[in-house]
Amino acid sequence: MAPDGSIEIVDVVIVGGGPRAVATVERLDARARAAGVAPVSVVVIDAVEVGAGATWRTDQTAQFLNNTTSDATTIYPDASTPMDGPLGDGPTFVEWVEQVSARGAHEVSWAVEEARGITPGAFPTRRLQGVYYNDQLARVAGRGGTRVTPVLGSVIELERDDDLRIVVLADGRRFRARTVVLAQGMVQALAPASVRMFSAAAEDHGLLYIEPGMPAEKPWHLVPAGEPVIAQGLGANFFDVVAELTAGRGGHFEPVADDPQGRLRYVPSGAEPIVHAASRRGVPYRSKGDLGDGSAVGYTPSIATPEWFDEVQSAASHSVDFADEIWPTIAAELGFAWLQAIEARHPGAVRGGLDSAREALARAAADDAASAGDRTWAGAVPRTDAALAALVADPGLRFRIEELRRPTLGRAVASGAWDALVSKLVDDELDSLSDPAGSPRQAVNRAMGTLGGRASRLAAQGVLTAESQVRDVQGWFNADGLFLASGPPASRVREVLALIEAGVVRLIGPDTWITVDELTGAFRARSTITGRDVSARALIETRMSKGKVPNTSDPLLRALIDRGDARIHTLQDASGTFETESVEAVPRQDAEHPLSLVDAVGRPDPRVLVLGIPASSTQPGSAIGAAPGVPSPLLAGADRAAAVILGRRAEDHAGRVLAEFAR
Repeated sequence: MAPDGSIEIVDVVIVGGGPRAVATVERLDARARAAGVAPVSVVVIDAVEVGAGATWRTDQTAQFLNNTTSDATTIYPDASTPMDGPLGDGPTFVEWVEQVSARGAHEVSWAVEEARGITPGAFPTRRLQGVYYNDQLARVAGRGGTRVTPVLGSVIELERDDDLRIVVLADGRRFRARTVVLAQGMVQALAPASVRMFSAAAEDHGLLYIEPGMPAEKPWHLVPAGEPVIAQGLGANFFDVVAELTAGRGGHFEPVADDPQGRLRYVPSGAEPIVHAASRRGVPYRSKGDLGDGSAVGYTPSIATPEWFDEVQSAASHSVDFADEIWPTIAAELGFAWLQAIEARHPGAVRGGLDSAREALARAAADDAASAGDRTWAGAVPRTDAALAALVADPGLRFRIEELRRPTLGRAVASGAWDALVSKLVDDELDSLSDPAGSPRQAVNRAMGTLGGRASRLAAQGVLTAESQVRDVQGWFNADGLFLASGPPASRVREVLALIEAGVVRLIGPDTWITVDELTGAFRARSTITGRDVSARALIETRMSKGKVPNTSDPLLRALIDRGDARIHTLQDASGTFETESVEAVPRQDAEHPLSLVDAVGRPDPRVLVLGIPASSTQPGSAIGAAPGVPSPLLAGADRAAAVILGRRAEDHAGRVLAEFAR
């Protein structure tokens, strides 16, 4: 409060207290000190924890691991990031854990022990990374360029007061600011009809249902021991949840003696459930292809080359169909990655040699592109799959692109055949973990990791038709990229494979439908592919409640959209208008209103800026955390936001001076 009882005006309120907020405060401090101006008054609001935010909250279990290695985290920009503010000056995550280890003390007692076990290639716990963010916010706030006020609470409304914005919290607190930054991160979704149905059934029949959402916020302790449990979702969250239900309950893993692939054996505690797991694919995400020391094996494309992407990028705006013209060449490259690895392991396995195979796959990709109408499912490349089969004589070494999304090629299989497929999956994944540089499976993953970024940039640069960007890139390609190239740590995958072999985790099969059996009063899961049918009194959602803004449960975004102060970003071309998953904000590079929220009639609000995931369709790459030595859209956005905030304060001050002079 100001001395007269009014609400004090601050320079900026940041809604969302995670890494984007920390980075924005760091940029404000760096710019303010470099310019020699007065400290910037900042209020940072988060519903969970200011600094760590919800994803990296420091009160979560140690079983939840980060999805990137420790050497891939910083909040300080270096020369690799395109920006015009001063470079950052502070420790990366690895440098910070080294400092904590050397001191041997920290106000968070468990942080020292965890820090001592960190190497550049390790996957730290999420909570330890949260301590890093907390420490950096405190460090930056103490350097003199900002005055930071952390606030715990839920923001529900944003009001206008002439040239100011008033941020309103659920408990009635209000903050007046010259600028507001929306940095909520991974916003959650309103409950769809299926979630509402399962919740009602759980209440009616006395069942347990855990809704999708942030794993750290869910009551996993309620999952019953020794009983069958249906788990929906086999992505990154699944691995963490299963760890909490097994190792987190006293079970442990031990190495299998003399196993060349590093196989583990699970020793149960008796407190774990039997997890029957399901998803559309029916198989878990693939492991990351790291080598355990922070290094990684790269991939050099031979078909979908940088020159090929450059040529596509030069096409007319909104003229390219991703599924018809881009995906066949990417698919051919994935196939060629497999063939190169097979030939390296088994010389002579590829008929005619690799040069001939590359040409054959390039021709097949062209044929698939010219025959788009023949597809029986989204992303089908039948000619490429036929070429891959013809190029390898040994059926045991063959690979089909279709397997990536349909493990049984869409065919129904008997229970025994599914068991055999799962057993092969375990062996193949263990091979990819024990020999990441030579594994054909990892070669495909690396190829997707290399190509996915270029493909996404085509969408960001407006080359794709609006329909194709929404239908294909957002509809299925991004999910394929996550499945192949953004999986869990190797250690966590080894544990899940051990749980599968121990029978603690059981894969139901692809295309599983989950219903409520009203006669028995239980949840029921049945795969249309394997025919497996499971009943359980507990259903747990091991998938995220994805942050798609059109159906977000975030109260502030909901209020802004419903009132018309914000709108969903749409893409338009001759084929029509298509809604994206993001709110619309002016791109960072815009000279007049960078990052500004756009209202229902297309007017930017220069006093409300948006950073990161809620505006990802106009801020490509901003959802990815900042890594040292890598150009970071997250940090570039934070720097641009800091420039706008300081500029707005200077303009307001100049306006007040002129007004007083005019009197």
